[in-house]
Amino acid sequence: MSTHDVSPLGLHRVLDPQGVLPQAAARLDPRPEIWPDEVRIDVETLNLDAASYRQLTEKHHGDGDAVRAEVLDIVATRGKMQNPVTGSGGMLVGTVAEVGPQSPLGLAVGDRVATLVSLSLTPLRITDGLGRWDGHSEQVPASGHAILFGRSIAAVLPDDLDPRFALMVMDVCGAPALVARVVRTYATPTVCVLGAAGKSGSLSLAAARDAGAGRLIGVVPNEPEAATLRASDLADEVVVADARAPLGLSEAVRGAGGPADVTVVCVDVPGCEQPAILATADGGTVVFFSMATSFAAAALGAEGLAADVTMLVGNGYVPGHAAYALDLLRRIPAVRALFEARLD
Repeated sequence: MSTHDVSPLGLHRVLDPQGVLPQAAARLDPRPEIWPDEVRIDVETLNLDAASYRQLTEKHHGDGDAVRAEVLDIVATRGKMQNPVTGSGGMLVGTVAEVGPQSPLGLAVGDRVATLVSLSLTPLRITDGLGRWDGHSEQVPASGHAILFGRSIAAVLPDDLDPRFALMVMDVCGAPALVARVVRTYATPTVCVLGAAGKSGSLSLAAARDAGAGRLIGVVPNEPEAATLRASDLADEVVVADARAPLGLSEAVRGAGGPADVTVVCVDVPGCEQPAILATADGGTVVFFSMATSFAAAALGAEGLAADVTMLVGNGYVPGHAAYALDLLRRIPAVRALFEARLD
């Protein structure tokens, strides 16, 4: 296809409304024919982000068939997988089928890759009706194709890891890289991670330790997760608390050695903005890695609480993030064990 009006940001794939970036678009063009700087991926597995999958599951009361039907409808209607409620998507694993002559991504036909950009901005077409998916997991076996733009990001899957394993890691690889960067700006800080037994939470704990944190507090919602996290030794203190309860959370964190200099929000439920702020010391930083976060609630909540905290949006990209997450996984057996347990 011609180079006329081709944008490395994917503007040429936007059908409605014209002039917005693909993530903000209501509808994308998922045609398989590629422009000179694009790459077409044969899809193997979609990984729905946690907030989106939770919303769909709760909406349909755990009915997997209904969840599958809605995902198919979203992709068919929008030309991408973007949950209309959460605005989020996820990422995918697949095999490179065609590479445009001007693609800067360094990929070759036959490479098995994980896309490191959101499905909410990735042109996507599903061709198998998701017939191999029961709707009861975030990982979705699928056939179809996806399109990467000149400014997209993808990583070739490592040979030493189960692809499902690598997919889980790469889905959250932005979290540990940013946490490490933030922790290094403090001298032996106290770090609190909400949702600490999950994928991004456990990697964030490992990254904080790796970057020189002085004290690690892991917050989980129930005793089974607390037992798992205690057995891992990733946190110095494990707290069972409702991350949506402002006073309950701040008191629990204080009792474990807080308030925190750095608080990392890795939960997939809304309503954790003000509790996270209250659990953080003046001059501290709150990093939001949940797509369930209301950033208006965070900003207005901090103002209303007269809280002197810096708030960061975890945008999922830090240079070298995939390599760093995989390195943590290989070096720290406790992290690997938590991820492997999710494959059982």
